Amino acid sequence: MTAPIVRQALYLEVADRLRDMIRSRTLASGEWIDEVYLTGVLGISRTPLREALKVLATEGLVRLEPRRGCFVNELSLQDLEDIFPLMAMLEGRCAHEAALKASDAELAGLESLHRALQTHAAAGEVDAYYDTNAQIHEAVQALANNRWLSDMVGNLRKVLSLFRHKSLTVPGRITESCAEHMAIFAALKARDPEAAEALARKHLLRQLDALRLLARRAEAAPLTATARSSSPSSSNTSAIQEVSHDSPRLQSARTRRSAA
Repeated sequence: MTAPIVRQALYLEVADRLRDMIRSRTLASGEWIDEVYLTGVLGISRTPLREALKVLATEGLVRLEPRRGCFVNELSLQDLEDIFPLMAMLEGRCAHEAALKASDAELAGLESLHRALQTHAAAGEVDAYYDTNAQIHEAVQALANNRWLSDMVGNLRKVLSLFRHKSLTVPGRITESCAEHMAIFAALKARDPEAAEALARKHLLRQLDALRLLARRAEAAPLTATARSSSPSSSNTSAIQEVSHDSPRLQSARTRRSAA
């Protein structure tokens, strides 16, 4: 007897769509979530949207503020310092188990992804590199075939999607990242679980090193901006540039927050 098709609850579908919007930066970190706008775009009522936002709040992707609304979360450097060592440990274990459990055919299936990764790295195609990189991480996670491990990695990966590929903006990082991936893949093919685990851990912690570097540069930037602001023209230019990089919804969100 054929089992009936059970449709996923609407609010779960909405949650999936919102995760994609956060991952693609359609909803940017720190942005106020305009519920009226989203109900119109998604063609839904406020009820499934609000239920979906509650799901994302439990995942750490958004925060609900009384009398102010809902905002996409922002990760601090301390958040990253807390998360990345855990992620390194968990993804290291994924690589360890994948080296033991994956079949030759399954590992061969990763060849095309790694070739694509090398192509994107050589061309400096950050967005394409990030997408392929994510597919490789998810594939190794699947090859580990450990649902408990996969659940923990998946939950943390959702939170880290708030940062997307910022570490790849560090000069030379995309080349280093690709070399690290190729070394992990070589260990997997060699059926060396200890090496695969150690290399995967190092790969995640090198991402954290890159993010620390970006944080130090961000801290130094206001000092440079202050030095340049002595002339009125430079101050006006900075203000124009800041506004020009904001989306219309983010600008309206800032107006709403300042009035709250």
